[in-house]
Amino acid sequence: MITPTQIKWPEAKNHINGQVADFQGTTMEVISPLDGARLSEVPMSGKPEVDAAVKAAKEAFPNWSSKTLKERVQVFFRYRALLEKHMDELTELVHIENGKTWDEAKAEIEKSIELCEFAVSMPQIVVNEVQEVSRGVECRIERKPLGVVACISPFNFPNMVPHWTVPNALVLGNTVVLKPSELVPLSAMRMAELLKEAGLPNGCFNIVHGGKEVVEAICDHTHIEAVSFVGSTAVAKLVYIRASSNLKRCVALGGAKNHLLVLPDAHLEMTASNVVASMSGCAGQRCMAASVMVGVDQVQHIIDKMVEDAKTIVPGENLGSVISAAAKERIEKYISEAEAAGAKILVDGRGATVPGKEGGFYVGPTIIDYVTPDMSVAKEEIFGPVISIIRTKTLDEAIAIENSSNYGNAAAVFTQSGALAKVVMEKASAGMIGVNIGVPVPREPFAFGGWNESKFGVADITGKSSIEFWTQNKKTSTKWNPEARTNWMS
Repeated sequence: MITPTQIKWPEAKNHINGQVADFQGTTMEVISPLDGARLSEVPMSGKPEVDAAVKAAKEAFPNWSSKTLKERVQVFFRYRALLEKHMDELTELVHIENGKTWDEAKAEIEKSIELCEFAVSMPQIVVNEVQEVSRGVECRIERKPLGVVACISPFNFPNMVPHWTVPNALVLGNTVVLKPSELVPLSAMRMAELLKEAGLPNGCFNIVHGGKEVVEAICDHTHIEAVSFVGSTAVAKLVYIRASSNLKRCVALGGAKNHLLVLPDAHLEMTASNVVASMSGCAGQRCMAASVMVGVDQVQHIIDKMVEDAKTIVPGENLGSVISAAAKERIEKYISEAEAAGAKILVDGRGATVPGKEGGFYVGPTIIDYVTPDMSVAKEEIFGPVISIIRTKTLDEAIAIENSSNYGNAAAVFTQSGALAKVVMEKASAGMIGVNIGVPVPREPFAFGGWNESKFGVADITGKSSIEFWTQNKKTSTKWNPEARTNWMS
């Protein structure tokens, strides 16, 4: 497997109207978290670049939206094949720019393929409604695209999260402006190239790189009809408020503090391995990661097994890096604060290094026991391979702790009792629930989306729910028979 220093990666560029766009302005270095090597340079664009991208998307919209749904999905049949053809290359890009392990990066591309498969199923899902409502009078509802829409994606899934939104938005007839995270711009660029190769017309998909200025320009732009966002809760709130105040549709996914409730009767090996995998997968940099384990009554045997399993996870081998030096510092600070507050560190991931990649940003798996609900590690999103254990006597106490969180992305229960599992399923305050599943991500066509401060907006971002978000209804009533009996309905 190659390393970042063994290959020259292209400079990240804006992609507007099917072409790479030159940029004269400030740029930012793109650093691989695997070893700290310089990968590329990304333009820190602003309003002029957003204006150019929206102009291209607006001009492309009439032709693209006039095609039938079945015509539009043909592009994504071809694009899906290209994702499979370039699987290793796309995996390498995610691995190098995000820091995931190879297997995790490959799984991300495989999920992107699944998301494309849902998009190409749209002709079987999006069916117009027609009914003769009165003799000689027919009413119909058709789903129509909104126009130009924008997607703002995070660093933690540089390939998959754009595929949450872009295929569905395009297949449904919209044209798209994507703002990827400036930390991971390369996967998005390759996405644009492959979509063009698949036959997507110029202007239908555009990329504008940058930071806050680009996000603000998207939220303010008169000709952008809808905005999707995935990132931290603090920024999700700002994006939702700004976009919706400018009369746009907006769905903004924020952070999470996911609780796994572990009962004494839980299956030992399955529970321990699931909790540890949920905590450490993707280095904990996913909004579905386990963050708090609430152990109910006698669960010491499960905690002991978790410690044993966590010690087999080795940074640089089966654990990837975190995204930056600042992220590593922030995560380790949380661990130290918990220790100072009286928590017990059972497995300590601070100070992790990988031989030969000393410039990389690594935090080892960390298990913190005897955490109290008032500690920062119990309340705040850490976004690293860290799990805090809170001990309770009863299931009611555990549910109360889960319910007290400001977030509401996911919650899970580990038990062999269907009755107790049902109690948690009904009472947990989260949009996605797992029973003996540490990462309860719904598969297509079921929708991804949390509750509380984990999501702002009324739709979910994937699955059938996304169809409502990316389209608007056109209602038509027709009458062709002048001889039909007339009543109040006609």
